Order: sequence, then structure tokens, then C-alpha cells
Amino acid sequence: MKLGIMQPYFFPYIGYFQLITAVDIFIVYDNIKYTKKGWINRNRMLQNGKDVIFSLPLKSDLDYLNVCDRELAADFNRDKLLNQIKGAYRRAPYFENTFPLVELIVRYQNTNLFRFLHHSIVKTCEHLGITTEIRISSDIAIDHDLKSQDKVLALCKAVGASAYVNAIGGMELYSKETFREKGIDLKFIQSKPFEYPQFGNKFVPWLSIIDVMMFNPLDTIRNCISTNYELI
Repeated sequence: MKLGIMQPYFFPYIGYFQLITAVDIFIVYDNIKYTKKGWINRNRMLQNGKDVIFSLPLKSDLDYLNVCDRELAADFNRDKLLNQIKGAYRRAPYFENTFPLVELIVRYQNTNLFRFLHHSIVKTCEHLGITTEIRISSDIAIDHDLKSQDKVLALCKAVGASAYVNAIGGMELYSKETFREKGIDLKFIQSKPFEYPQFGNKFVPWLSIIDVMMFNPLDTIRNCISTNYELI
């Protein structure tokens, strides 16, 4: 049984969903420190041929809080964010198929950052036909004071995983030998290039899944998610 674990991200790039598809159980960290410069509450979309950042505004709070302890800003203007996305993609070929999902996610009324992100991941997976079991890290009975590789190994043991699949960026963080000693096969997922027309402009890669969904039919996206990667 393959396990994948990641932080929650807001409308992440296609590789995030490839990882979810590649495993049998996907765990989303809720009890992990929020990082300002990461992609937890922001991502990139296409606007006038260039990549621009869109984000969820957060309530000002202490830097050391976990994602599950952070809240969306009280003045978060959902209409403004939706209008930004609509303005960027209203002429995209699959806008009518995709925007209702974006609206459903952005208008979700839970103001807890983790719950908002978890809902967005689950709903996007449903839209893309991904059926992998998604669990929340704090719901799993381990010592949650463990860090990094030790925490991953504990989660693998708790769910009975025989293989752990990590994003390619974590190759330097984990030891295949250490995992092997615990009876776990460690793999890294490498996304292959996936290029498609973007209003006839020079292609901008690795944008939010929103961009992928706006320019591609669901069958093409599902095929890319399930096949267009390799496990190393």
C-alpha cells in the first residue's frame, strides 16, 4: 500500500494531484507550521500572458502557529478573488466547466485555513475523478511531536504502508536506506512536462491546477494526472 503526505496548498499545480493519484492513501498535514513564503495560501495563475500570484488573505497572528490554527482574514473579499480569476480566464475554452468549481471552493464559508484548504483539495479531486482516500494527519494516532523523516515513518507504520511516495523536491530530506530498514520502499514522483495552448501566448508552465482545468478537457487532465509522471 502506497502512502503520500503533503502540506495543504491552495489550488496547487498538477503535480500535487499526480501524487494523490499515485498513492492509495493521501495524508494532508494540518498540524504543521504555517510558512509565509510557501504555497499554502497562494498560487500562480495566467494573466495577460504572464504568471501572477493570487492568494487567501489571513488574519494577523503569531508566526509559530500551525496551519490548523490560522484563520482567513475577516475582510476576505471572495467576490474580488473570483472576479480576478474570472477576468483572467473568461475566454478560456473550458471556463464554463471549471468556474463553478472555483466558485464553490472560494465561497466556502469555513474561515479556518486548514478546513478551507482541505475542502478545496477534496472538491478538486472529486471534479477530477480522483478517488484516493484522503486523511488528516492529526486524526492518526502517532507521536505528533516527531519531526520530518521520523514523523513520516510513524505515519507509514500507523496506516500500514509498504511504500512512501514523496514529491521530487524532498530527495535530500529522506534516506532510502532508512526507509528500507523499516520495510518501506521510498519513491519520489517526477512530473513530466505537460504543455498546452494558453491563448496563443508563450507557454507558462507549472501554474495552478486552475490554469490546467481552464485550457484542457477533463479526459486530457485525468490522463495526464494518472500517467504523465515517473516514480524514481
